[in-house]
Amino acid sequence: MKLCFVTVGATASFEKLIQQVLSPQFLETLAKRQYTHLLIQYGKGGSQTFEIFANGEQSHHGLIIGGFDSKPSIDRELMKTKKRDDQELGLIISHAGTGTILAALRLGVPLIVVPNPDLADNHQQELAQILNEQKYVVSSSVQEIGTAIARAELQKSEVFDSHPERKDELAGFMSDELGFLD
Repeated sequence: MKLCFVTVGATASFEKLIQQVLSPQFLETLAKRQYTHLLIQYGKGGSQTFEIFANGEQSHHGLIIGGFDSKPSIDRELMKTKKRDDQELGLIISHAGTGTILAALRLGVPLIVVPNPDLADNHQQELAQILNEQKYVVSSSVQEIGTAIARAELQKSEVFDSHPERKDELAGFMSDELGFLD
């Protein structure tokens, strides 16, 4: 199993991201990169888009696709992207919520962060930009997430696999810059 887990968060609608990850082009990209599963936490406002896809005739490109609106915790789903005996290393695509980013980074899994352009302020864009510049994540627009997959997989191996101390640096960075205390 090789899982791509997509999360839009629980508080704001991010239908554009749901539409993009269900597009034939994106599904084909996942299949070509040998992903077997796509799991989507579609949150507020995404259920109709997901249901139309699930009940439609669109090609799944050999992927097993599932989804849910929200849960009290997505830790179990995030963990399914980690490499284990029966699982290959997967991928997380996330809105730019700090809690989700921190949880995903702790796993050491390739992470693509997609700021929601429809939010009133620009805090997601700022966070994604800073973390991208520091090479902790790959920041992407909704339209470019298909091409961001290869960059995220490569960056994960170059940055975290080659320099495990970067995880400690990240904890310090998040604490200093964002006021988090672990």
